[in-house]
Amino acid sequence: MPPARPKKEEIEMTTTLITKEQIMDALKPIQDPELSIGIVDLGLIYDAKFDESTKKIIVEMTLTSPGCPVGPQLMAAVHTKAAGIPGVSDAEVKLVWTPKWDPKIMASEEAKDQLGIF
Repeated sequence: MPPARPKKEEIEMTTTLITKEQIMDALKPIQDPELSIGIVDLGLIYDAKFDESTKKIIVEMTLTSPGCPVGPQLMAAVHTKAAGIPGVSDAEVKLVWTPKWDPKIMASEEAKDQLGIF
């Protein structure tokens, strides 16, 4: 008897490529609790990619300052949201300090308005 063919849903799941845009969209609702602005809009997410071979998302992010008291909370939220994307096996959140976060350069126009940066 020939081996069973995979179900259509299994085929689609194995060929789905998750884009950076999809990852960023999933992270958009996470807000910095001190600033009440989304971390994506603040420019705190430096990179996000999907490793198709492991089905793992890798996010590089920074914080508003090295002593940010909510850093662990934000990183946990990023991990939870990224790992919860359908088709993802796990997520890794890497904290980076280079380049140094600068809201004048990295924040979205909306975030700059909220921060009073003109």
